[in-house]
Amino acid sequence: MPVQPLSRPRIVASAIALIEREGADAVSMRAIAADLGVGVMSLYNHVPNKEALLDAVAETVLSQIEFTDDPDAEWTDRVRMQALAFRQIASHYPRCTMVVVSRQLRSTAGLLPVERALDTLREAGFGGDEAVRALRVFIAYIVGSLLREVGVTPTFAPVHRSDVRVDEVDPVLFPQVGELAPILNECDHEAEFAFGLEMLIQAMAVRLGRPGRPGR
Repeated sequence: MPVQPLSRPRIVASAIALIEREGADAVSMRAIAADLGVGVMSLYNHVPNKEALLDAVAETVLSQIEFTDDPDAEWTDRVRMQALAFRQIASHYPRCTMVVVSRQLRSTAGLLPVERALDTLREAGFGGDEAVRALRVFIAYIVGSLLREVGVTPTFAPVHRSDVRVDEVDPVLFPQVGELAPILNECDHEAEFAFGLEMLIQAMAVRLGRPGRPGR
């Protein structure tokens, strides 16, 4: 098999794969060079440093978001579609998503999702301050849900461990936990995300004074 020439896309793809396997802390120019079977110095012809590489990872992940935004749709539907599009890519690249939200991106790929979200909220009637705050709330919710889904945050979501069972608590001391243990022990991540998303959207609609259509 012919050896592929070294390129920026190959370097970024290697970094993405490494992050998904071992986390962002595992990324170094030396580790990427070893993965690609090249000398470390050859990487610098394509990526100036680790920080630039992590920016490139974030931008590459964001560029894969497939928006199906409809400018003529209700703003609540547009927010819903945008949130689901971001969640889809975040679910595919859970560890790289943590890199995305930690970078201050100024490229087209980095700013396009922000521009679309803010435009939707401003057109709906939200002021600049509220639009920015609402965007941050949605990002926090999506990332928090993702962390729970992959088992990083133990917010009563099953983490596939046999030693963690809320149905073994004392029902006298914790009657509500005891009664709801079967529900606490199960978690449909898609349904959980949809439930929370609808709560946020409807709360925004009430705040705006123009309730949107209920989610389908």
